[in-house]
Amino acid sequence: MPLLKAKLTLNGMSAGELLKVIATDPGSLRDFKVFADQSGNLLLESSEENGIYVYLLQKKDG
Repeated sequence: MPLLKAKLTLNGMSAGELLKVIATDPGSLRDFKVFADQSGNLLLESSEENGIYVYLLQKKDG
C-alpha cells in the first residue's frame, strides 16, 4: 500500500519535488528500489530503524 500511495502522489507532483514515505512493511525496501529503477524517479535515501522504513524520493524530470 505505501508504494501505491507514493505512485499516486508522485503523479501529482512537479519534476524535482521530494516525497518522504514512512512505512512499516519490510517488503517495501525491495519494492521502492525496484520502483525507482523502473520509473526513473530517484530514490535518494532509504533507512530503517526499529521496523520503521523511511524513503526519500525525487520526482523525475519531464
